[in-house]
Amino acid sequence: MVFSHLVVVAAVAMLLLAAMGAEADTRKYQFDVQMTSVTRLCSTKSIVTVNGQYPGPTLFAREGDHVEVTVVNHSPYNMSIHWHGIRQLFSGWSDGPSYITQCPIQPGQSYVYRFHIVGQRGTLWWHAHISWLRATVHGPIVILPPAGVPYPFPAPHDEVPLMLGEWWRNDTEAVIAQALQTGGGPNISDAYTINGLPGPLYNCSSAQETFRLKVKPGKTYMLRLINAALNDELFFSVANHSLTVVDVDAVYVKPFTVDTLVIAPGQTSNVLLATKPTYPGARYYMEARPYTNTQGTFDNTTVAGVLEYEDPCPSGAAKTNSHLPVFAPDLPQINDTNFVAKYTAKLRSLASADYPAAVPQEVDRRFFFTVGLGTHPCAVNGTCQGPNGSRFAASINNVSFVLPTTALLQSHFAGKSRGVYASNFPAFPLMPFNYTGAPPNNTNVMNGTKVVVLPFGASVELVMQDTSILGAESHPLHLHGFNFFVVGQGFGNFDPAKDPAKFNLVDPVERNTVGVPAGGWVAIRFLADNPGCVVHALSPGGAHELGPENGVAGAGRQPP
Repeated sequence: MVFSHLVVVAAVAMLLLAAMGAEADTRKYQFDVQMTSVTRLCSTKSIVTVNGQYPGPTLFAREGDHVEVTVVNHSPYNMSIHWHGIRQLFSGWSDGPSYITQCPIQPGQSYVYRFHIVGQRGTLWWHAHISWLRATVHGPIVILPPAGVPYPFPAPHDEVPLMLGEWWRNDTEAVIAQALQTGGGPNISDAYTINGLPGPLYNCSSAQETFRLKVKPGKTYMLRLINAALNDELFFSVANHSLTVVDVDAVYVKPFTVDTLVIAPGQTSNVLLATKPTYPGARYYMEARPYTNTQGTFDNTTVAGVLEYEDPCPSGAAKTNSHLPVFAPDLPQINDTNFVAKYTAKLRSLASADYPAAVPQEVDRRFFFTVGLGTHPCAVNGTCQGPNGSRFAASINNVSFVLPTTALLQSHFAGKSRGVYASNFPAFPLMPFNYTGAPPNNTNVMNGTKVVVLPFGASVELVMQDTSILGAESHPLHLHGFNFFVVGQGFGNFDPAKDPAKFNLVDPVERNTVGVPAGGWVAIRFLADNPGCVVHALSPGGAHELGPENGVAGAGRQPP
């Protein structure tokens, strides 16, 4: 699975930022990036953490607040932090992706991220945005509504962040380095985790390595779910309890109730869990395991946490709950695409007077991007582990992205983009083919650091089509600096003559990360309203860029 990103980089407009929300609070944090010794599954290793915590600390703020985070890099690795889902209006320097909005923070150096939270409330997350360091460098962002503004649903008794992640016994930097060297797929993880803990279903997992959620009968709890796994979409369920979805990617949705949900890498979801009215005398597993239909290898294991009820009359050994029976949920099969499609179809924007769905009804620019895996030839006298001795290469419209050595935003802002990036990324595939049928004979892709330039204020429609060149896969895609509306999706090849008539332009779900279905397509619309931006879609080896245009010399200019 390729984890694709669409990154939006907003150029700085400090005068506007100072004027926006001048009376809001400023939340200040210090993140000390450091090496920490951690033991999981009977094995101890040194990992990169923030403030010695794994997962890292929760960043709390209210809608309208300013946030200032000082990141000090005590680790031996270059570092940058991305604030996943934050709009970054006029604060592109603080978005975080290395070599896109900033040069990385070198060992012994520091960087101050400053941004304003505008029109957002819910759950987001932060993570390292260089190499595979995000495997352990990540944490929740909890954005509360402004003081005095209620949720559009009954207030929960308590709120609990749940980060779903992956754990490798080996050093993750060595894992990705080996994959890049050999051109093969990276070694799979050894376990999934809930809040950094693998749980009781893995061999050699101690009692201290299980996340336990203590609840009271007759209460409602809001679980702030975050999929921080590097590559895998995950099913999640709590045995004998239903979940009411009320928010995705920090945007309210029309509530609906399910037994199991699916969440792609980078996505978040707030769900309400109603506990049983009386003490049940039992424990319940909260489980997550992958959804995949890839032909390659993957971590086919299950992580479990434990939902435990407070005993109103504890005594003796009963205080530990260990004597109680434990129930497990019935999760879908790992390749249950039908379940995923039905679940996804239930997601609709709240589209109320207070929280409208401002879906672009007209389109100024249309793009059609093929997303998938291709190949690069192996180096002369090299040994590669990709198909037929080649190297795997992710690409969009057959272009595999090459990171520049100068940050894209820096070169754009300084008017020195020549030699850093080219503005000729193809808006459509140069050679159309049957995207989900028999693969073409030539699977090689080209390299490039290419961009497309958009005028400020343009309404954009982007259709992303999965390809079956080296096997159909789901490709999660993330848009930095913007939310977008998922107006349509389907299986097979997108039909530009028939499929747009079925688009939902009334209440489509609004989010910042979406999965391109395996063997299918997804259509999104968004407004390019973040001036002086560069947008890029980045995957392991493949990317493209888009950018709301203020002109190279006008980065940071006030929008018209």
